[in-house]
Amino acid sequence: MDECDITKGTVHNCQIANSVKSSLDQYFKDLDGQPPHALYDMVLACIEKPLLEYTLHYAGGNQSKAAEILGLNRNTLRKKMQQYHIE
Repeated sequence: MDECDITKGTVHNCQIANSVKSSLDQYFKDLDGQPPHALYDMVLACIEKPLLEYTLHYAGGNQSKAAEILGLNRNTLRKKMQQYHIE
């Protein structure tokens, strides 16, 4: 199991973090000198939607169970599902 070891605000030994870093490296290369824009929102949307979808699938569509797995309030999960058009 690949869990992130968070120590003093730094993430160590985390495949997800490494994937994000690699994707960001490629993103900045692809900009070809153009200035980045709204990077934070873009990265969150790219990660959050598949995280929610996968967790809901894992939980068999049970929103309460998915919210518990994610560490979110069920109402927060429902809001995010609406935001990303997840049924």
